[in-house]
Amino acid sequence: MSRLPVIDPDKLSARQRQMYDETIRVRGQVRGPFAIWLNSPDLCDLTLQTQDWFQKKSELPSRLLELAILVMARKASAQFAWAVHEKRGLENGLTRDVVDAIRDRITPNFAQDDERLVYDLACELSETQTLSPKAYERGRAFFGIPVLVELVSLVGFYVMVAMVLNTFEADPPGGNYLLD
Repeated sequence: MSRLPVIDPDKLSARQRQMYDETIRVRGQVRGPFAIWLNSPDLCDLTLQTQDWFQKKSELPSRLLELAILVMARKASAQFAWAVHEKRGLENGLTRDVVDAIRDRITPNFAQDDERLVYDLACELSETQTLSPKAYERGRAFFGIPVLVELVSLVGFYVMVAMVLNTFEADPPGGNYLLD
């Protein structure tokens, strides 16, 4: 159960209401981390812009973006993020086998080299908060610097998302707890 009360749109400040409306415009609803960030409307604004940028403008293909998010959601056992991004990952081309293996904390048998690389980089970033020279070179050689910067930033952003979701105990959509 969430540590924060359900949002009552009629009790929001003018700035909160502005961000509430903007979040609905961009995302279609206010839930999860955005419901939490609404308590700090300027932060909500910045995170909404950042998340929207990753989803719409990143050079990282959506399939790989969702893979990195799933790795980070699972590492943190962030129920809300997993529930949302499991579906998106499958819709964007990840296989059920890959998603299930990540959920079960098993290294997937990847059919695609780019997925294996994103998985390896996200796992190393999660464990060490950096990339070894070998991992850095693999990422740079495959993606180039701009996309590698985006991937590392995405992983960091979803560490923040997971911390917010877990600290404030955001209930997953439909109350479906999928991770142990």
